[in-house]
Amino acid sequence: MPDALPGDLTSEVAGAAAEGVLGRTYRALSIGIVSVVFLIAFEATAVGTAMPVAARELHGIPLYAFAFSAYFTTSLFAMVLSGQWADRRGPLQPLATGITAFGVGLLLSGAAGSMWVFIAGRAVQGLGGGLVIVALYVVIGRAYPERIRPAIMAAFAASWVIPSVVGPLAAGTVTEQLGWRWVFVGIPALIVIPLALALPQIRRMASGPADPEASAQPYDRRRIRLALGISAGAGLLQYAGQELNWLAVLPAAAGVALLVPAVRGLLPTGTVRAARGLPSVILLRGVAAGSFIAAESFVPLMLVTQRGLTPTMAGLSLAVGGATWALGSFVQSRPRLEPYRGRLMVSGMVLVAASIALAPTVLIPAVPVWIVAVAWAFGCFGMGMVIASTSVLLLKLSAPEEAGSNSAALQISDGLSNVLLLAMGGAAFAALGGKALGAAAHGTAATGATGSHPMAFAAVFLPMAVVAAVGAWVATRVVVREK
Repeated sequence: MPDALPGDLTSEVAGAAAEGVLGRTYRALSIGIVSVVFLIAFEATAVGTAMPVAARELHGIPLYAFAFSAYFTTSLFAMVLSGQWADRRGPLQPLATGITAFGVGLLLSGAAGSMWVFIAGRAVQGLGGGLVIVALYVVIGRAYPERIRPAIMAAFAASWVIPSVVGPLAAGTVTEQLGWRWVFVGIPALIVIPLALALPQIRRMASGPADPEASAQPYDRRRIRLALGISAGAGLLQYAGQELNWLAVLPAAAGVALLVPAVRGLLPTGTVRAARGLPSVILLRGVAAGSFIAAESFVPLMLVTQRGLTPTMAGLSLAVGGATWALGSFVQSRPRLEPYRGRLMVSGMVLVAASIALAPTVLIPAVPVWIVAVAWAFGCFGMGMVIASTSVLLLKLSAPEEAGSNSAALQISDGLSNVLLLAMGGAAFAALGGKALGAAAHGTAATGATGSHPMAFAAVFLPMAVVAAVGAWVATRVVVREK
């Protein structure tokens, strides 16, 4: 028999097994990594508020969309790199590198003198964000026992509540009083706090590869090439979706040619056909995130142009969703509901589909505008249950040495579906009068004019509701049946 553990180490292990995420063993790590997510959430909400002002000052309105897509496309590549890096060296290095790159990107954008430099900064941010999110999943899989992983996922969701409400208001005030650049250059100073808390704990609890033999294995160059392909393909499709001419067919075709082999190579076998278990978990993440985010992107514009709300009031109609999203994540973290996780996910997707389908009813003048806030609150509650549950199931179904690669696949499904469904919704929106509506929306700010193109919005929301409904079926396949 092996030698017994020393008495103090045995007591520490036993004590850790009984602790929660804020117990003595996990407290510093939990606060540190949740702070990282909090800063990412604050950046996402604050930067979106400052972006229009930055684009105008840098004379970059025609390149406005690329300021968003640059972040997104580089993050897809970084997710794959982070997964391999974490599996071979542990999550500490990609996490530290990612946080550093995220801060450097913010500083580069904040100091930009031209729109292309600004976009380059956003691309560096995307590299950092992609490295960070996958490394965080590996940290959770390595440092936390399975029974408390739902709780830390719920804490991640809760860390978005304050930024979703305060972020736009704070960023708007800073932009008006100090200038948009301070929104970007001010955030990196806060990165020191989570670094000081989290990195020493990660070094102690989750450093090094899960499999010692993995550190000697070379990086999979084929997966790296596929990651470059999926980033380039996603960018081309997003560009093609914004153009309404025959020439857009060429970048669209090139994007598809790059994406098809990349998706087949980077996602688990059976993902596209919703094979039971891990493939369906990864597919569900993309279906849920893509349908909901694509629909949500058009809610404020719909309320401003079709019902005459101010931008602030339109944004506040979605603010309560941050709280209900966190509530949904909290619900799925309850231990007594663990046997019913599959049913929770199905119910969550039904709520998501219903909320997306209900939102465009405000296009009917007799329907009160507050119906959107109510619908989105329920939709966010469903998303909280689904998104957190996919993360929990992914770690449960992954071997320790595969946690990085599988976490990267989950994030790729999430991110790629956002691009594809946003491109599809944007193309339908533009084809049915969206471009004319955009001009009317600009006129609204100056003259009070509004445009009426309800079919353009219906062409976005109704297909996304159908996609979310398909997600409810996919959710029935995430749990492997007992033989």
